[in-house]
Amino acid sequence: MEILISLGLIAIGVVLTVIGSNILVDGASAIAKKFNISDLIIGLTIVAFGTSSPELAVNITSSISGKTDIAIGNILGSNIFNVFIILGIAAVIYPVRVQSASVWIEIPMSLLAALVVGVMANDIFFDAGFGDRGNIITKNVITRTDSLILLCFFAVFMYYTVYASRNTQEDLKDELGKEMHNDLAKKDLMSSGKATLFIIGGLVCLYFGSDWLVIGAVKIAKVAGLSDAIIGLTIIAAGTSVPELATSATAAYKKNSDIAIGNVVGSNIFNIFFILGLSGLINPLPFSSPTALVDILMTILSSIMMFTFTLAGKGRMISRGEGIILIVIYLAYLSYLISTVAG
Repeated sequence: MEILISLGLIAIGVVLTVIGSNILVDGASAIAKKFNISDLIIGLTIVAFGTSSPELAVNITSSISGKTDIAIGNILGSNIFNVFIILGIAAVIYPVRVQSASVWIEIPMSLLAALVVGVMANDIFFDAGFGDRGNIITKNVITRTDSLILLCFFAVFMYYTVYASRNTQEDLKDELGKEMHNDLAKKDLMSSGKATLFIIGGLVCLYFGSDWLVIGAVKIAKVAGLSDAIIGLTIIAAGTSVPELATSATAAYKKNSDIAIGNVVGSNIFNIFFILGLSGLINPLPFSSPTALVDILMTILSSIMMFTFTLAGKGRMISRGEGIILIVIYLAYLSYLISTVAG
């Protein structure tokens, strides 16, 4: 009975976080339009924030309550899920063509984010490896100093995003298509009062949704004997990635590759540099999970595979076959997590 209640809390939590992120984006976009902020800037900032807001809400809740394994598992699990499942499914629906800027700037930046976390989460290894064998460092942890560095990387990424958007604004508007442009334009018709209510309502949904999602996940972990890290890597990571899944699958169906790949890469960069950085600032994040090293390696592998597929294929494209490979790799990783729990 307790497991059913916990599953119910998780389901309601996922629904509330998705609804909250959607109406928060609608309200924030409407307010931004009233200040004559361009549709493109809104798409690159507010909409990107909106699709990652479930992860942000869950991580803030987890960090404040001291459930740091869930905070870490949620981010690493979401990034792994984003590439291997969401991008894999998008490529199966329709081959994803990648622009030059994504190949040479954004995907490498996603790889950089994963590598930076890999270094920060292996204090013992690197200190021992560079001759500091005095056992001064006794555990692997992302400190508040590390978190500030991650947030600085995020500031650089946002500067690049805004700078790039200003230089290619008209071209990118055409590529995004009239439908997205019209959807954003409609938000301008929303009154300020309604937009404010949407923002407040979105924040309330995100607060309660993330809280119930974490509570439900922790209860299941205790009843089933699962670690917080495993729950964060699987159930919570998949649940908070629903907005990205819906966005990329829809974009692939409409043959809009830019949104399909951009949504995944942008979300992964946002997750590590901003959300993990903010989480570690609230509460230092120790990497104590037995699968932590494998999780980080999988996060790094996901970016390497994106980069390799876009260069190896014809026309910088992730094909349906490569999409299937991504999905199979995730299923193998999931099997590894299950076997770790069983062991």
